[in-house]
Amino acid sequence: SREVPGRHQLPVSTVRMLAGRESNFSGRGRFSAADCCHMLSRYLPTKGPWLVDQMDSRAYVSQFSTDGSLFIAGFQGSRIRIYNVEKGWKVQKDILAKSLRWTVTDTSLSPDQRNLVYASMSPIVHIVDVGSGSTESHANVTEIHDGLDFSSDEDGGYSFGIFSVKFSTDGREVVAGSSDDSIYVYDLEANRVSLRTVAHTSDVNTVCFADESGNLILSGSDDNLCKVWDRRCFIGRDKPAGVLVGHLEGVTFIDSRGDGRYFISNGKDQTIKLWDIRKMSS
Repeated sequence: SREVPGRHQLPVSTVRMLAGRESNFSGRGRFSAADCCHMLSRYLPTKGPWLVDQMDSRAYVSQFSTDGSLFIAGFQGSRIRIYNVEKGWKVQKDILAKSLRWTVTDTSLSPDQRNLVYASMSPIVHIVDVGSGSTESHANVTEIHDGLDFSSDEDGGYSFGIFSVKFSTDGREVVAGSSDDSIYVYDLEANRVSLRTVAHTSDVNTVCFADESGNLILSGSDDNLCKVWDRRCFIGRDKPAGVLVGHLEGVTFIDSRGDGRYFISNGKDQTIKLWDIRKMSS
């Protein structure tokens, strides 16, 4: 308010507060108690951490639902648990996964929060109805876990596995990244693979849709590259719309802002990068 008389901007910019502290704007050489309270209440947990649950195997993947009301955790011991955050982190769904190959590698919740797909290094991705009344979901015992078969071999050869899987915004498609260096798109209404492209020169660890249209797909791989794929205008077979170079080791996870422009990537080189896909390499 002293910088701009008559104007009280809320929330106060964190960057401006830090810059003011470094330049000793207040003359105290530090944050006031009110400044500390503001920072803590907005950006840091003021309670906890506390133990929500404890399993007998490692938790490898987790995600919040879009509205933050649900939290999904996938464990190495074939378990996926969905917690209701608004009800004190009560277990809403306890899923025993099927066709596990070492661990649950990825999960994705549908936009309407009724279905969950999970990948487990198998060419078959399973989909579970998490909106059902039952808490226990033992694959094909208490509930049916429908299988989405990404294998193109007629003889049923399982020579690859799915690492990453994500729902489209409209919930009609699922995109997947696999150990055969490829990206797959599965049409849930047609119940078949509608697209396969050899996307990288190593395992595709992570994929997602870049925007609501479902036309732009992002992928990250152990070949250290992030790539953008435009389904409307493939330049050529297995040719991306652009490549984003910068990670020194494999890309493990990507997440889109949802606007078709920005996304972040996490790499084995211990860096997180923010990308603008309007500035790509050919």
